[in-house]
Amino acid sequence: MPTSGQPKGASARSKRADAMRNQQTLLDAAAEVFVSSGVDAPIREIAARAGVGLGTLYRHFPTRADLVTAVYRHQIEACAEAGPALLADTTSPFEALRQWIDLFVDFLVTKHGLADALQSDSDRFAALHTHFLDRLMPVCGELLDAAADAGEIRTGIQPYELMRGIGNLCIGRDTDPRYDPRRLIGLLLQGLRSQHSPGGDDA
Repeated sequence: MPTSGQPKGASARSKRADAMRNQQTLLDAAAEVFVSSGVDAPIREIAARAGVGLGTLYRHFPTRADLVTAVYRHQIEACAEAGPALLADTTSPFEALRQWIDLFVDFLVTKHGLADALQSDSDRFAALHTHFLDRLMPVCGELLDAAADAGEIRTGIQPYELMRGIGNLCIGRDTDPRYDPRRLIGLLLQGLRSQHSPGGDDA
């Protein structure tokens, strides 16, 4: 019931804004918990990290699959939006690409165990994978094109190949503490450099 002096519409908008903030907080908390504890982490841990009750969490995400899917989509959008922002904010397209790949690796870590969490919901998993490619390949391509146009990397590098290669390098990270994929990804990025760019083969 709206308080006196507060229009009913304003009260409804305030409730919607609160709900959106709660949802955003839950998505951020779930992403952090998934990185540290995996997608099978207790739901109670996610609610506690977000500072909300279990009832609030279940109102937004009735099942674990709903929560995992939402986190996955949320991370895809954040990664996609970061590409153009990095290009605008950095003086070097290659540096923008490097920073974006750091975010992409963080995203790959977050999605570890996604298929297991969705269990038999193969249609949902396939739709998410399609969305992943549709949103991120153009962003990766834009970064690669900008770096190539600036003479900072070799031409002809395909975004799917780079993303697939990085994904393959991330395999095994969670099961072998001796393995740090970021070191090899750094070497991979150096291999992209143009021979005539700073840090290239003949620098």
